[in-house]
Amino acid sequence: KKNPDFAELIRGRTGKVYGDLFNLLTMVKGLPLAYDRDLQEDKEPLFDALDTVKGNITVFTAMISSAKWNEENMKKSCEGGFANATDVAEYLVRKGMPFRTAHSVAAKTVRMAIDAGYEAIEDLTIEELKSASPLIDEDIYKLISPKSCMERRTTTGGPAPKCTQKQIRDLLKFCQKNRKL
Repeated sequence: KKNPDFAELIRGRTGKVYGDLFNLLTMVKGLPLAYDRDLQEDKEPLFDALDTVKGNITVFTAMISSAKWNEENMKKSCEGGFANATDVAEYLVRKGMPFRTAHSVAAKTVRMAIDAGYEAIEDLTIEELKSASPLIDEDIYKLISPKSCMERRTTTGGPAPKCTQKQIRDLLKFCQKNRKL
């Protein structure tokens, strides 16, 4: 199905789970180190959150297992735009330019592309890019491609394939370890 109904419903239920969490956190705030009658009220939000999450997992599992991905459209959606302006600035910093100056030059390349009617920085010619900074060479095109930008984001949670594969492995281990939940 093209409409993300289930994903939107799951996203909406996140607020309900957060509400249950804050209910519990508020309940235990300031309690002394003993049993208190306040804790008689903790079961309802706890079980409500667990039921909601378990239901979401069931729906999400069915949704993901039956999803079909249009890789060509996914690639196209990564092209264009100016998300790689930071990569231009980082490129210039690695070439010895101070960060503030590099940030200004990156902003200039975005303005140049927009003014020229381009959809992306990489649509600028090398001559146009060099007019923003003589430090820019042909190698910038490879560096600011969507694939290259993604592959360099290697911090935890980053989109680089090696990071996402590690996240999947870690989540599978976690799920196997906690299967009875």
